[in-house]
Amino acid sequence: MQTLLLLMLIAPPVLLAITVHEAAHGWVASRRGDPTALLLGRVTFNPLKHIDPVGTLLVPAVIFLMSKTLVGIPFLFGWAKPVPVNWRRLHNPRWDMALVAAAGPGVNLLMAFGWGLAIELMALLALVVSVPTWLLVLWVDMCVVGIVINLVLMALNLFPLLPLDGGRILSALLPPPVAARFSRLEPYGILILLLLLFLPSGHPPGLLGAALRPVVSGVLTAIPAQALVRDRFPI
Repeated sequence: MQTLLLLMLIAPPVLLAITVHEAAHGWVASRRGDPTALLLGRVTFNPLKHIDPVGTLLVPAVIFLMSKTLVGIPFLFGWAKPVPVNWRRLHNPRWDMALVAAAGPGVNLLMAFGWGLAIELMALLALVVSVPTWLLVLWVDMCVVGIVINLVLMALNLFPLLPLDGGRILSALLPPPVAARFSRLEPYGILILLLLLFLPSGHPPGLLGAALRPVVSGVLTAIPAQALVRDRFPI
């Protein structure tokens, strides 16, 4: 029952984080000359347009349950259906691809701030009107999950490996010959990430978690209600 309640609290912020992340990619691409995602209806807050049955539903559920059962710390990992971008239609293909890639982590950072502000606003509301304790607890827990999910998604996508956004940004910064060689890793990117996720580092979730944790913890210091997050998650 506790796991089911936790999944119900996680679902709204996770779906919103993924949806806005992907919509941001498509929106920036349309502003930079490629309307492909816009014409396909991918610049939308409708999560059904962005859900990948395996990457958004099956893989996160399995990893969440395995991590909670085996190590006692729930962890989420997954991906949404990639937004199609035709780089040939962009005004400046190389740099515009970097902007399109950066849009996703950028909105995740903004949403983390938004969830933090939502906690602060609820606290102010509770000073003015009577709010049931159970509602306050559920609201704070959901907002805390929203903060953590968005910060983790931001940090994960900035990891410098294709096909992640960080890989796209790095590819734009590298000299073209080096970028071409770097792009050959893309077919193996997800496999490399999964290996990093499960390779031990002395603290779950693996080497990937060890790499992401300092980024998440550092950015968290600027997020409203950060103390509540640290009380609930070992960041």
